Amino acid sequence: MQAAPTGGGRSSFAVSGASYDRFMGRYSARLAPAFADFAGIDGPMRVLDVGCGPGALTTVLAARAGLEGLSAVDPAEGFVEVCRTRVPGADVQVGAAESLPFADGSFDAALSQLVVSFMRDAAAGVGEMRRVVRTGGLVAFSMWAAGEMEMLGIFWAAAAAVQGEAGQSGDAKLPYRTREELQGLADGAGLEDVRTDLLPVTMEYEGFDDFWIPLQTAAGPVGAFYSSLNDAGQESLHDECRRRLGDPAGPFTLSASAWAIRGRP
Repeated sequence: MQAAPTGGGRSSFAVSGASYDRFMGRYSARLAPAFADFAGIDGPMRVLDVGCGPGALTTVLAARAGLEGLSAVDPAEGFVEVCRTRVPGADVQVGAAESLPFADGSFDAALSQLVVSFMRDAAAGVGEMRRVVRTGGLVAFSMWAAGEMEMLGIFWAAAAAVQGEAGQSGDAKLPYRTREELQGLADGAGLEDVRTDLLPVTMEYEGFDDFWIPLQTAAGPVGAFYSSLNDAGQESLHDECRRRLGDPAGPFTLSASAWAIRGRP
């Protein structure tokens, strides 16, 4: 998931860029080139990255579209600072998707990777993306498909096993994880020529510690849930995650797929 939420709940995303990279950024970096391909970003153009986080997608956009017309926004100041460092020359600002600080038709394309589920008002956020893109331009957004992100699935299944109903919150109930929900956002924003695709990625882990340690300082619902547990609860969660992974003694690979959707204003 993802960048910081563009509305409430920012405290659960108040983690360092390094912590985010170890947890979800590694997946974001794998997804970004495929998402940029899907959006057709190839060559100089004015592009906006909404909910940029530490800059996984922004970095790819800079390489493909250039820096001259590249902007990015995120509500988390820490992530904005990291993105500015990673993509020097890009216009990276603190801002919310629901009130983008740009004039109508400022961009050829606006993309948002793994963010819409965390917007305070996703319909308003996608509507703003449409507003700042010129007529005939492109709006694209993506989210992990429900049931298709193994790392999160293992974590929340383990959480439910050790905490019961209390462990069934967070990512397990996030909206906009299905094709139909994302299609509804595109239709509500008045986008035309709408297309969708399922983008797969895989992630290699060196061992169980490479999986487990990043969860302890994770951004979003995962980190918030882990921090809510006492020492015994955290130990039980650790053991249940390990069991569900088959008690790995060495490297292993997990898969994920994201729904991507694009349309034109």
